[in-house]
Amino acid sequence: MASVMDSDAPSMRMAEPGADLLSKFDPLIAEREALLATGVRDPFAIVMDKVLSPTRAIIKGKETILLGTYNYMGMTFDPDVVAAGKAALDNFGSGTTGSRVLNGTYSPHKDCEDALKEFYGTRHAMVFSTGYQANLGMISTLAGKGDYIILDADSHASIYDGCYLGNAEIVRFRHNSIEDLDKRLGRLPAEAQKLVVLEGVYSMFGDVAPLPEMVAAIRKHPNVMILDDEAHGMGFFGKNGRGVYEEQGVESEIDFVVGTFSKSVGTVGGFCVSNHPKFDVLRLVCRPYVFTASLPPSVVATAATSIRKLMHAGDKRAHLWENSQRLHKGLTNLGFKLGTDRPQSAIIAVILTDQTQAVAMWQALLELGLYVNMARPPATPAGTFLLRCSLCAEHTSEQVGQILDMFATAGRMTGAIAG
Repeated sequence: MASVMDSDAPSMRMAEPGADLLSKFDPLIAEREALLATGVRDPFAIVMDKVLSPTRAIIKGKETILLGTYNYMGMTFDPDVVAAGKAALDNFGSGTTGSRVLNGTYSPHKDCEDALKEFYGTRHAMVFSTGYQANLGMISTLAGKGDYIILDADSHASIYDGCYLGNAEIVRFRHNSIEDLDKRLGRLPAEAQKLVVLEGVYSMFGDVAPLPEMVAAIRKHPNVMILDDEAHGMGFFGKNGRGVYEEQGVESEIDFVVGTFSKSVGTVGGFCVSNHPKFDVLRLVCRPYVFTASLPPSVVATAATSIRKLMHAGDKRAHLWENSQRLHKGLTNLGFKLGTDRPQSAIIAVILTDQTQAVAMWQALLELGLYVNMARPPATPAGTFLLRCSLCAEHTSEQVGQILDMFATAGRMTGAIAG
């Protein structure tokens, strides 16, 4: 067998310079190269050399506070969660090598779905390999050709992609606008089947949907079902941590709840829970569920343990709210422009004037020992550049103080706030 160093070994074809299928990305390539030529690090290529805890990591040899993860409840290093994953790895091996509908359902998968049913108080639960696939699968399967999907204009990419895969008619309404939602539903054929997709927390600005008012507007119209994405609400909102829809008292009005394990649960995967009596048929017709390998048993074992612990995490939720309120107030007092006028979730968005200032702030914070996410279009609205801070229940009061000091220093260094 030829080695990879053998000059006679076959290799992949090298395309000739010129126009090809990747040429449409040339403007983005040029923009990125110009940015890196200024000497800044690539905001989208950070490597964690070692993760020390839910709030600390080593990046480029330096201990750094993590304020750019979705580890809201800090479950990634919970001893019980880690132990469950290790035990499942020993007992079931590294993976299933199969789909859930074939050989890919092990007892930990069923236990994870049982944990979800306990957590949400529902009759049915279905685990997907990612949160993205949960939205992709549920939306494309529920609403197809001839049906209508009504969604917030600021919906997550996975929601939009689920619409495209299902080939339903897409109707957008203005972000969090009850009036526009009602108006657009009123224009649709009464006899048509409709799915309204809402999100409890919107991930870019951290703002929360007014679900009771939206549900009231939706229920005025016939043949409508509601799917609520609680990816950023699970664990944090509500008495039981189920999400914004529990916090706002509309549990009985929601038909399907979609979520992810990659935020508060602290691992990877996605799910949908429901009380619909025909729900289980989705296991046979949902393509992103049927035609992909199931999660490794170690992953669903960690998820099940984490979910059950989140049912009794009231103290953690209270501390996370304290962190959110303190950081929001502190950044406001420093003079930063934020995405919301009050703390609404564990996400706090710091709005900058342009990409140059956003990158400069991001770089300055990283050099000071703080990692945050930089976000730009198309992830954000056109012309919007921001640093997204995602707080964790494991951030100590001392760390929040350090974070504010770093923002003050970096803001003055870059001109983002007055010196």
